[in-house]
Amino acid sequence: MQESSHKICTLADAISRRAAWKQENQQVVFTNGCFDILHLGHVDYLEKARQTGTKMIVGVNADSSVRQLKGPTRPVNNEYARARILAALGFVDMVIVFEEETPLNLINELLPDVLVKGDDYSIETIVGAKEVIANGGKVTTIPLVPSYSTTNIIQKLKN
Repeated sequence: MQESSHKICTLADAISRRAAWKQENQQVVFTNGCFDILHLGHVDYLEKARQTGTKMIVGVNADSSVRQLKGPTRPVNNEYARARILAALGFVDMVIVFEEETPLNLINELLPDVLVKGDDYSIETIVGAKEVIANGGKVTTIPLVPSYSTTNIIQKLKN
């Protein structure tokens, strides 16, 4: 069995793979997040996101980006560990770590056919939605599993 770390790409590699998938008429899905402590909510969400296309790219916030978004005590797991765990999921085709607070640059470079976020977002508030729609793609939300979040897990451990 091949190690899944080959799914973790630089931006240049991601652009190249995306172009190849486009030539093959693959329906490319993009989603992103911190994915700090992988849990049922993440797996359910990612599995459903993948069902909206034939290939899925997951953008993962770098450690510095997670600290900006979640505070100085996060992430619990470093960016390589988070990327490697996501890459091991069979329904994830590519993982790319990004330093910025949002994945807008990645979305602009990769122009996915489908952009997916959880239903805690509205289409109007999803970063990159305008760009994907302008390129002929679609933007959709996936219902989240109630009560599952990394923040809740950390709070439970503290209690």
